[in-house]
Amino acid sequence: MVVGEISHKRNLIIIGGGPGGYSAAIRGAQLGLSVTLIEQKKLGGVCLNEGCIPSKVYSFASSKRSELDQLAKIGIDAAGRDIDIQRLLEYQKEVIGQLKSGVEKLCQANKVEIVQGKATFIAKHKIGVENGHQFDMYEFDQVIIATGSKNILPSYITSKSPHVLYPFELFQLSKLPEDVIIDGQDYIALEAASSLATLGTQVTLLIESDTGLPFDESVNKELLRIFKKRKIKVVEKKEIIGTYEDLNGVSVTVLTNQHKEMKMGASCLVVPELRVSNVEELGLKRLGMELGGNGFIQVNNRLETSIPNIYAVGDVTGGPLLAWKAIKQGKAAVSFIAGERPEVDITIAPTCAHTIPPVVTVGLTEQQANNLGLSVRISKFPLGSNGYSTITGKRDGFIKVISDSTTEVIQGIHMIGDGAIELSGSFLQLLEMAAKEEDIKFPNYVHPGINEALLESVEGLLGQAIHLAPVKKEVVIG
Repeated sequence: MVVGEISHKRNLIIIGGGPGGYSAAIRGAQLGLSVTLIEQKKLGGVCLNEGCIPSKVYSFASSKRSELDQLAKIGIDAAGRDIDIQRLLEYQKEVIGQLKSGVEKLCQANKVEIVQGKATFIAKHKIGVENGHQFDMYEFDQVIIATGSKNILPSYITSKSPHVLYPFELFQLSKLPEDVIIDGQDYIALEAASSLATLGTQVTLLIESDTGLPFDESVNKELLRIFKKRKIKVVEKKEIIGTYEDLNGVSVTVLTNQHKEMKMGASCLVVPELRVSNVEELGLKRLGMELGGNGFIQVNNRLETSIPNIYAVGDVTGGPLLAWKAIKQGKAAVSFIAGERPEVDITIAPTCAHTIPPVVTVGLTEQQANNLGLSVRISKFPLGSNGYSTITGKRDGFIKVISDSTTEVIQGIHMIGDGAIELSGSFLQLLEMAAKEEDIKFPNYVHPGINEALLESVEGLLGQAIHLAPVKKEVVIG
């Protein structure tokens, strides 16, 4: 190893080039800071190279595959129904390459210095960076840690094998598995189940009987109905009590909700997305930095760690391990460093899944509203009653609105159906603005369009939705 004799001085160093890191770097440059970004592997991080983007390529492909019957109805030849995985992987690689190149060019345009290598803290103001045989020293004024998180195996798996996959590994396979067991009910597991089933794989989905799916109960029920229609076998379990592997695949024994043992087999088992903070190689112990469970870094409302000149953003801080949070925190951290006073509030946050159809939930679920003792009005408008959904043939799903009956303030909006991801931004804005029912009913909506379903869902709170039959009222005689 060649050790640099000179310690390079830098204003702001960011460790980690994922969504949180590169967003912080570019925003820092926009605010006039001199920024150095250190990345050990690939710019864009796990999200761009392994997780979010590759999985959404599969979601997109499977959504297009699901449209073939409707295309045939409207006269478009849809005879070729087989999926060419090699071409899909080539497209996936092309998309990743384009996005990675875009991030690199944006960093260059903003004069962000990019350093390749593994960073380790030497002292509270000094970092060493190792890249092959080269080792350089950097002194800094401020540093942001954005090294993300990493997968760990669940307790029922003792070692990794070709038949046991992390979720992101599904989207790197050169051949679709004939059958698969997916353990989990988070958005990653649901997206994988939906995509693979649509592309022709036999899917068994194992979900926790105590918790179930993570959305509003009405959405959960609809998604399970759709999964059943797509021939996805859903098994509620207490726990997995055994696994066995051979040359052909893996068998799994689960304890069901009725405390009975059930055995099943498949060519591969996809384990749940269990993650811990990716900090073990940073040398934080020698700094005396405060860490929480699973190594996640503790930060205050300014995203400062227990060491004043060191900040942390994204997965490494725990909480929801999602790219949007990392991006928001990354931009906020450099704003604090630049002397601004940004507000970081993730109280109202979207939960979504790119299933077929997609799911978005924002704000309180019906169960949460009831648990809080709120007096609420609830309306659910089915997409089957929407004109544009009828045109596209994507009629599964609904929009559900929960409103405070006293104040008429919207408390939650939940959607399962085509267009949910695109409408999620509107749902978030409405709840952030503490919108009332009238704020949704007053504007003019394009016709025909999915957006009209939001309007009619709110109108339905008072039984005024035009495209819904009136609810029959009980007549009491005598």
